Amino acid sequence: MLKIALAQMEVIPGHPDKNTAKMQDMISDAVSQQADIIIFPEMAIPGYFLGDTWEEAAFLKDCVAYGEEIIAASKDITVLFGNIAVDWEKKNNDGRVRKYNAFFAAQRGKLIQPDNMPYPFVIKTLMPNYREFDDTRHFFSLQKLARELGTTPDRLISPITLKFGDRRYNVGCLLCEDGWSDDYELTPLELLKRHRRIDFFVNISSSPYTLGKNDKRHRVFGKQAQEAHAPLFYVNNIGLQNNGKTIYTFDGSSTVYSAEGAIAACCPEYQEELSMVNLGHLSQLPPVAIPEEPEIAHIYRALAYGVHHFLQNINMPRVVIGISGGIDSAVAAALYNRVLGSKNLLLVNMPSQFNSDTTKNLSRKLAENLGCHYMVIPIEESVQHTIEQIEGTPMEDLRRHKTGKLTLSPLAKENIQARDRSARVLAAVASAFGAGFTCNANKAETTVGYSTLYGDQAGFLAALADLWKHQVYELARYLNEVIYGREIIPQGIIDIVPSAELSAEQNVDEGKGDPLRYPYHDYLFRAFVEHWQKASPQDILEWYIDGVLEERLGCERGTVEKYFATPKDFIADLERWWNLFSGLAVAKRIQAPPILAVSRRAYGFDHREAQNGSYYTRKYRKLKEMLLQG
Repeated sequence: MLKIALAQMEVIPGHPDKNTAKMQDMISDAVSQQADIIIFPEMAIPGYFLGDTWEEAAFLKDCVAYGEEIIAASKDITVLFGNIAVDWEKKNNDGRVRKYNAFFAAQRGKLIQPDNMPYPFVIKTLMPNYREFDDTRHFFSLQKLARELGTTPDRLISPITLKFGDRRYNVGCLLCEDGWSDDYELTPLELLKRHRRIDFFVNISSSPYTLGKNDKRHRVFGKQAQEAHAPLFYVNNIGLQNNGKTIYTFDGSSTVYSAEGAIAACCPEYQEELSMVNLGHLSQLPPVAIPEEPEIAHIYRALAYGVHHFLQNINMPRVVIGISGGIDSAVAAALYNRVLGSKNLLLVNMPSQFNSDTTKNLSRKLAENLGCHYMVIPIEESVQHTIEQIEGTPMEDLRRHKTGKLTLSPLAKENIQARDRSARVLAAVASAFGAGFTCNANKAETTVGYSTLYGDQAGFLAALADLWKHQVYELARYLNEVIYGREIIPQGIIDIVPSAELSAEQNVDEGKGDPLRYPYHDYLFRAFVEHWQKASPQDILEWYIDGVLEERLGCERGTVEKYFATPKDFIADLERWWNLFSGLAVAKRIQAPPILAVSRRAYGFDHREAQNGSYYTRKYRKLKEMLLQG
């Protein structure tokens, strides 16, 4: 009876030496437990999100050499693993050396060649080129190879044969996306079944965490195993990888599906684990019950894990947070405090004349509850100095020998406060504390650029910028009720109106706050960004006219009527935020800190955009004219 080890390991991107050392340790552990097979994730040796490091020949040679070490380690155990494969005699379409995302099977120190493949490894067939993925930029697919060889993918896609004594096992090898084939022209799993009866499938993956993805995978992969009447082993890595602007957590959640489609075994999220299963006992095991949890529990784990690993990766042991008495900075403080501990956290309150005693007292109360360091550094004097200096300094026209003066608008004075807090105070305090300072923006603010460049948009990481405002509130309650088990974030912060407190028009004690109406705008903006078929103003106006807008957006019934008395009001609001979303906010997002991704579409490399300005379709303009004319 085959004993199979699932090696759910942390893959450190760009460090094949560390990954290979970890694999060697896990191989030794599996051998000591008398495992017959050990399965590692996709790209276990190099990592997956490496940018254009894939263009460095020296790095590729290192990955290949470390792969040979793993092949040699298969003397006492069969090793299935992912690595880059290089054909130095051929080229990719970009003229660089040919690279394959490959699945290797090694037994007794040698590679096992799939039945019909021209190489001693399985080549990834389906190349994801959406969201954060950019596979065709670097890797040559099996589909392209088939065309090059004058054949078809179904003739190349074939199982491998593993021999254990007198018994042979036909194994269907898949690489991540090869198991998510619904929207592709071919289905690798189905093609594998055409060759021979498959004893079990193995899907090695490097699959980033996305809210809701695991539930969908259980449905899809469970159905695949059931229809194929063969167990399916899914092995994913844990860790943190990024493509510059967007940071992704990898949750592992490696799973074994029985031939009946049930979950026979499942590795815990975000933990390295060598999990053992017996192939012949899978159908006899009781199905593993996946506990039902609120979405915010999954979001919290992804954020806490991501923040922890990101700080480790950049060697930042301490953090400074500008604390305002508002919900975003409070949630950031509670999150970082949980990750780092109170002795490594410094909260800084920076009041101006517009900050109320209410928010100043709430900031202090939060710091007391967390037990962390706390400072109050007023900015009114320095802000007034900046205003007086700019407005009082002559502006000379040297060619015409004339002088004039600049006058700061109310908005400019608001931005001076925000920049003074970040560029002057927080940057200096962080340097003195031996830390970095955070960006506390949420996704609604990021969507429309409701922030100040070099001000509250600054920081080393935007940990909450993939959370809508309502999710930030959910996270606040979850932190209090579940993570801390007591009121860490004062209820007053949760109850108070969201406000930047940058002018008298944003007086929280008078109920004045942000121009964003989050119960509506969260969902409107989400339609711009996260819907698979992204919504445009034309779609919004059509839904509005048809009376289905709230249903299509997912917000509460009656929300639109609550905020907009007339079509004119509705259209003005829509165009205000669309113009910002597709205009100035793009420039701000380009300069924003990296974002920790949890949603189905995060800003950065996941949501790719150009600075083209806002556009309204012909139909939108006609619908608008019709509405405004009654």
